[in-house]
Amino acid sequence: MKISKMLRRKQTALFLAAIPFLIGFNSANAEETVDKPFSRENSSSSDTPEKKPPPVGYQEKKSSTSETSAKNPPPVGYPGKDSSSSETSAKNPPPVGYPGKDSSSSETPAENPPPADYPSSGQTPQIEPRETQTEAMIREYFKKYDGKTIVDIAFEGASKKTLPTVKSAVVAHVGDNFDTDLALRDLNVIKNIGYFYDAYQTIREVPEGVMITYHMLENPVLKDIEFTGNTVYKTEELEKNITMKRGEILNSNTLHDNMAAIREKYHGDGYIMMKISSDEFNMDTSGVIHLKINEGTLEGYKVSGNKKTKDYVVLREMRQKVGEPFNANLARRSIERVYNLGFFEDVKPKILSGVEPNATVLEIEVKERRTGTFGVGAGYSTRDGLLGMINIGDKNFRGTGDSVSLVYEKSAKNRDAHGFSFSYRRPWLDRHESALLLRIYNRTYEYSDYDTDGGLKERYMRRYSGGEITFSRPHSEYSTNYFTIRQRKDSYIEHVSDGKSGDRSGESGRAWREANFGTTRSIEYQHITDTRDNIYNTSTGQRVELSAEFGGLLGGDFKFQKFLIDHQQYYKAGNHSQVWLLRGAYGWAHGDMTEFNQFRVGGQSSIRGYRDDQFRGSRMVLATLEYRFPITKSFQGIIFGDGGGAWDGRFFPSGKDIYGSFGLGIAVNTPFGPLRLDYGRGSQGGRFHFNVGGAF
Repeated sequence: MKISKMLRRKQTALFLAAIPFLIGFNSANAEETVDKPFSRENSSSSDTPEKKPPPVGYQEKKSSTSETSAKNPPPVGYPGKDSSSSETSAKNPPPVGYPGKDSSSSETPAENPPPADYPSSGQTPQIEPRETQTEAMIREYFKKYDGKTIVDIAFEGASKKTLPTVKSAVVAHVGDNFDTDLALRDLNVIKNIGYFYDAYQTIREVPEGVMITYHMLENPVLKDIEFTGNTVYKTEELEKNITMKRGEILNSNTLHDNMAAIREKYHGDGYIMMKISSDEFNMDTSGVIHLKINEGTLEGYKVSGNKKTKDYVVLREMRQKVGEPFNANLARRSIERVYNLGFFEDVKPKILSGVEPNATVLEIEVKERRTGTFGVGAGYSTRDGLLGMINIGDKNFRGTGDSVSLVYEKSAKNRDAHGFSFSYRRPWLDRHESALLLRIYNRTYEYSDYDTDGGLKERYMRRYSGGEITFSRPHSEYSTNYFTIRQRKDSYIEHVSDGKSGDRSGESGRAWREANFGTTRSIEYQHITDTRDNIYNTSTGQRVELSAEFGGLLGGDFKFQKFLIDHQQYYKAGNHSQVWLLRGAYGWAHGDMTEFNQFRVGGQSSIRGYRDDQFRGSRMVLATLEYRFPITKSFQGIIFGDGGGAWDGRFFPSGKDIYGSFGLGIAVNTPFGPLRLDYGRGSQGGRFHFNVGGAF
């Protein structure tokens, strides 16, 4: 027989009818009193609900027992009368697994229904004006017994297993003076033990004082637990959160704790829409509790705010498929990926209600930024004559997510600054997120060569031409493999001005030119793991790069091997706008290393306060400590310290190979992207560095 929730509503009205009767009203007045509903469940019924007689058999009014039993049967599952009471047993059999009492019991606790509006075990009482009035009536009724001696305390409905727990929970003892507050406290404690789905107390006055009887409706014996609706975790995994034991009386507190543990497991892994319910008050005939799990479904996506960008460019970054249980962690990662595209000033997720119950639609609201660039420049010099430059590009070409860039410059003299560089990147070549990057370049420009002390060695015209193709594919959510085939030809065009090395365009500089100019063909492999939350304004995460480049495998003038490890770690400091950055890098190379293939250190991305690429060598080490803090919403302050260097030969550097600097900087978020200005000061003085985009 199932434990019915309807029982509580019947018991509520039943006890309301009993209160005026106990106070001394006649049955007609009692029926008139219960005409007005008190519970929230009854408030929606008609204004004149069915009248209910006084409690069955209360105060031994045996003459009315048979009549009232038909209208107000005792609580379902409460230990009934002995086996000779066929009528009551037929209408009110005990719940599944309820141990009950033996047939020799002469007590008839079914004749004492529970008080109205007492909250059932496992339920939080709803405090409303009518319920408060009922509680006040109960309390007022009990107060007339205050001060009377307790001559007996009886417990009905508890089994041998639960009775000791009940007795130890009750504070009042025989011989104490009755106290209303203490009596109600003891009742609440019994309810909160968890072994009873309902409990109430009755008080009988005798010449010596009062007798208190606690009536408990014990939970059935738990036979098994079944899960339904779980797809994220297997039943065996959810069972690890269950501490209830089969074959023992169900404890609703333990049940709710176990349900909370399962809920916490789901929510902790991002399944915030998950809901769990049980049928503890509606167990089937086999004593099985069914835990019903609704994991909350992702019903679809919606993109808003985009005018240029195609919807599919945003949607293909989503980490979760429609129809799967909604996961907040995957939704957060999806938003990070959309922002890291660099196409939007802001990306906001919105969770909308779906069509189906407990289903959701994730809306991605974006605010587009300008991704296209166009620049025209012109100038004049006595050496180069008229100079012209055109720069055009778009990181989100035609809203498809492709990136294209072209820079062209021309001077009046062919041997002076001129040339072009072109790049095109196509992401998502296939469903595996493969990408292709193509770069072609042919530029001639004036190159200033400096030594490690910052002194000018020579200015000369350098030309580099060639191209490279990079193919990439994600290895995991945060890791990507890159394969690059590169060919570059470096040429010494002509001498411009002397420095410490003089003019190296003649015979005296032949050996130097042969060692550093020629054709380089190489294959490079990179494995990059990037867990940064925002690649443009990082607050947490890391970026680790492992790379290996092999020159000469496809021919060319130089054979070498080059290896690098670069680790950047970001930590939140204070609030989320304050960040610590730690960076460490080490490089090692061997073979025919030209000055343009060597590790180059110095400048904005390595050691600030020194010239760009001032230090070169076949070995390299870098270290950076940086603190970032907010000034305004768009401005960020930076304090940093850099150290490192490049050298040849030894595996570890000597003291003279290491240079350091410290300084301040400021970063600004603009509609065109982040801008950054740093001032670093080292052993050779100070220097400003300007950068468009992230620092590293």
